[in-house]
Amino acid sequence: MSQPMLRLEHISKQIGHRPILHQVDLEVERGQRVALLGPNGAGKSTLLRIAATLLKPSSGRVWIGGRPAGDDPSVRAQVGVVLEPTLFYLSLTARENLTLYARLYGVPQAGKRAAELLELVGLALFGDEPVRTYSRGMRQRLALARALVHSPQLLLLDEPYTALDQEGCALLNGLLERLAAQGTAVVVVTHELEPGGSPLPVDRAVLLDRGRLVDGVAVPPGREAGWLRRWYRERVGSGLGRG
Repeated sequence: MSQPMLRLEHISKQIGHRPILHQVDLEVERGQRVALLGPNGAGKSTLLRIAATLLKPSSGRVWIGGRPAGDDPSVRAQVGVVLEPTLFYLSLTARENLTLYARLYGVPQAGKRAAELLELVGLALFGDEPVRTYSRGMRQRLALARALVHSPQLLLLDEPYTALDQEGCALLNGLLERLAAQGTAVVVVTHELEPGGSPLPVDRAVLLDRGRLVDGVAVPPGREAGWLRRWYRERVGSGLGRG
């Protein structure tokens, strides 16, 4: 039996005397898209950073592709991440930023890969403009392109729909469908359950509240509008954005 692409095992995180996460277990299979939902302050972004090996848990273990995620660069290289805020070299163009990151990852034909990604995220016409001139939505698209530059097997997205217009939401939704078909595992933290007016393209949703994983559900294909939002509200009570 194949190993899950991501396995979080008894993950706890404490900052000072403040508990952030408590004994979280989560598995994500290859080609599966999982929405990590919960109120503000539930610990979602912290958990995503731990999964990305950007933050060490106080206890517990992270496994990526069946291997322990420590300091091994080959394990980390399987992960692509979009976090808030999106950080770029603002004086460089989008093409120069992507080419730089492709070279850092050892991607062959870095310039060609940058051009492919600019086309993929709808920025081909603006690829030679400095990133400092980009709108927030354009930077979000560029962040997605950067996360994909090395063709990761695990994609971790923190509020990826932020500042995207309807066209951008549709582009991201379609891209998540395509990545899943290619076997890429995706975890998305979001408050947008119907981005751009379409259902969030995920196979499973899990609910994090006060640092604990409290519920989960398989999301049926072809579900009616509002299905996931209703599920969430039934369990959280007051809906999205509870602080």
